[in-house]
Amino acid sequence: MRLTSQLLVAGGLAPLTHAFPRMMYEAAAQDPSIVARAAEIEEQLKARQAGANAAAALFEPINTFNEKAQYVDVSPGSGHEYVPPGAGDLRGPCPGLNAFANHNFLPHNGYASVLQYIDATNSVVGMGANLALFLSAYGGAIDGDVLNWSMGGTPSLAQGGATGILANGLIGSHNKYESDASPTRPDLYQSGNNYKVVESQFQDLINHSPGSVTIDSLTAFRSDRFDQQIANNPYFFNGPFTGVLVQPAAYTFIYRFMANHSAEYPQGYLSYDTLKSWFGVTGDSGSYKATPGTEQIPANWYKRAIEYPYDTDYFVADVLNAALLHPKFLDIGGNLGKTNSFAGVDVANLTGGLYNSADLLKGNNLGCFVYQLSAQAKPDVVLGALTKLTNAIGDIIGPLNCPKLQAIDDAQLAQFPGYQKQPAFP
Repeated sequence: MRLTSQLLVAGGLAPLTHAFPRMMYEAAAQDPSIVARAAEIEEQLKARQAGANAAAALFEPINTFNEKAQYVDVSPGSGHEYVPPGAGDLRGPCPGLNAFANHNFLPHNGYASVLQYIDATNSVVGMGANLALFLSAYGGAIDGDVLNWSMGGTPSLAQGGATGILANGLIGSHNKYESDASPTRPDLYQSGNNYKVVESQFQDLINHSPGSVTIDSLTAFRSDRFDQQIANNPYFFNGPFTGVLVQPAAYTFIYRFMANHSAEYPQGYLSYDTLKSWFGVTGDSGSYKATPGTEQIPANWYKRAIEYPYDTDYFVADVLNAALLHPKFLDIGGNLGKTNSFAGVDVANLTGGLYNSADLLKGNNLGCFVYQLSAQAKPDVVLGALTKLTNAIGDIIGPLNCPKLQAIDDAQLAQFPGYQKQPAFP
């Protein structure tokens, strides 16, 4: 599917983007320099009109809500009522997974199988089958023992068995599964942890979202967080997989999976109270308090419409729209050991000429690029992990007719201290 052109049409751009340049180019007869400026304005206009949420018109064309089918019962006595984690339970940087475990949709100890992650993400929030398979298999391959992985740190022998001891879990997956510029968590090498909610960042998210939280407000917030990390974190690193795919997921997933659904809001409405529940935050604006591990699925919870799961094509479309608004999101690179020293990497050099930066937003290139790069990541335990991951990725990229990426030149990334501290690739 050629996502870029379809999204521009879905966003209602066709009439304006044809008329606007024509007026500008007529003026160019008097001043040729206007041609260059017209092209620049046209691209900015397209990005603004498409908006971060343009994909909804393409993937959720008809408003629909089925109260019975979308209801997820977490009431007392349901078997999925909230139970806080105990001293030996693992919790990590993903609020959704923490909440799933607190409600027994995943094992309460925080160590689950690939199949359990797939089932929970689909049944509780409506993640699509391909995206659930990819993210779950990636976790097993990169952070676990192929079949199981921890949503927190390294599991004990009692929690995960002999092979589980060897795997670092989600907390230990920096530059592999967990990334810099999180919406609510700190950067690992700036603060020393990557899993505790920073109340000031949660407040900043709210400040960017007047009335309610939306894809547009989250995208604007992400842009500011990106700039803040360049300005404040000497080790900020925007990796070829974690920066281009994982980082946007941390923002888009907040709305696509945490918004509650109703007949009034069939595409979802994310109130401050709902967000606070998912993130284990209490208090009011100006005095928020986060308590690690207390994430809860909100009461009266209705997941995404069954007809519109959030799958790989929808997600990549969201990534594309965000990049149209903020091209810097696709800048692979990082700070060079001091603040405001961001340097980029040539995508062509990184991929042996297979891709280049100018073409990433064309056709299926971005989807091919990020999913193929994920297959290059270094697993914690090599027990058939790469084969399982490659098979999962093949199910996604097969229909895209991607050119084959043999390997990446990770020497291009060695200049970045934020990459060197924990290499993302072999």
